Amino acid sequence: MRIGIVRGSVVLNVSTSLAGVRLAIVEPVTADNLAARNGKGGGKSVVAVDRLGAAEGQMVGFVEGREAANPWWPGEAPVDAYCALLVENVDFQPLESVSESEEQK
Repeated sequence: MRIGIVRGSVVLNVSTSLAGVRLAIVEPVTADNLAARNGKGGGKSVVAVDRLGAAEGQMVGFVEGREAANPWWPGEAPVDAYCALLVENVDFQPLESVSESEEQK
């Protein structure tokens, strides 16, 4: 699972297996931007199925690959990414900061 920020949405013209499903453009958040808490993503954007109704600018947790299609099991769906949760709070400390604080002890 990765963390990303919803940057917009996509509308499909014709689709049978994804009829009525919202697709969100999600920009993954890099570790540096997550530590800086600057609201920037920094990763390459993906299109993810969003059944949670995430708002533009909201942080989400998303999965990719086979796990993204699991909500349609035992059926199949042409899905590569899926918004699995809405992020309310992040407590993140980069590895460099962790090792520095341990050295100070």
